[in-house]
Amino acid sequence: MQSRCALGARRAHCAARRCAERALHGREGAPGQVAAASSEALLRRLVAGGASVVPGFLSEEEEALLAREVEAPLRRGRYQDAHWDGVIHRYRETERSHWSKESQEILQRVRDTAFPPGVPQLAQVHVLDLDKTGYIKPHIDSVKFCGCTIAGLSLLSSSVMRLVSEQNVHDWLDLLLERRSLYILRGPARYEFTHEILKDEESFFDGRKIPRERRISVICRNLPLPSTPP
Repeated sequence: MQSRCALGARRAHCAARRCAERALHGREGAPGQVAAASSEALLRRLVAGGASVVPGFLSEEEEALLAREVEAPLRRGRYQDAHWDGVIHRYRETERSHWSKESQEILQRVRDTAFPPGVPQLAQVHVLDLDKTGYIKPHIDSVKFCGCTIAGLSLLSSSVMRLVSEQNVHDWLDLLLERRSLYILRGPARYEFTHEILKDEESFFDGRKIPRERRISVICRNLPLPSTPP
């Protein structure tokens, strides 16, 4: 079943991959550049294998719609200093399975862009609210709870996501998650590299400061896929 995910991804993710591949040719600080890595070879490997960013995936109106819809449930909770696993700091979160028709259309566009056809998806969408002083430490999402692809929308603020190889800490990839962009992680980026959201004071991309404000991410995942029977 894992091969089903990999094969389907070649068709479902072509638009996101083309966008990331175009970013390979940007000069330092050039508009549209969304990825920087410890080496050109690693950059090409991870982009080809499934790490991508689609800038401007949302319009300003769509961002405002999603932000309004999640604001009420988020406000019912306080910012927490530490997640149960110690990974997330200064955050609030909720899970949502019921959305307005307009938001459902946006989320369906995310699913159509990021996930292979026919792969079952988690009905609940994870909404994570990071305070300006919040951050996410390096981690790999458990394969017990989600499958081969993670796709997230960035609302209200830009940020920098850093991926670091579990085998060699000198191998890293930075992704510029601009406000209203969509990021997608799959393949080696999903299983072989940790990912994190940098603190405001560490939030630099290719030498440029990327100011961090309050950031809401809306994250879709697919169900864990059963192993292929022997």
